[in-house]
Amino acid sequence: MSKMFRSILIANRGEIARRVASTAERLGVDTVHVYSSADSMALHTREARHALQIGTGAAASGSYLNQDAVVEAAVRAGAQAIHPGYGFLSENADFANKVSAAGLTFIGPP
Repeated sequence: MSKMFRSILIANRGEIARRVASTAERLGVDTVHVYSSADSMALHTREARHALQIGTGAAASGSYLNQDAVVEAAVRAGAQAIHPGYGFLSENADFANKVSAAGLTFIGPP
């Protein structure tokens, strides 16, 4: 039996974030989105029930790739897990280890 979460943080943007959120919400899992200031009016941010700004500007390195900011946002939001979506942090073992060290679950490849 797989573990179900009450809340997950989605560490991605655009259509990827929207699809992860849609599936989670169908399963009754609350979602928290992160975004950069450049994405403050993007569809995935506007549709989010909960959204936290983690960076400024358009560069992903200052937001979506900022591992510490993503983990801190998840902890601050009370999320139990982080779903990295596709790309960005999805296959980053260091990030997965940081997620685990924070007491959260990494939803992604082992």
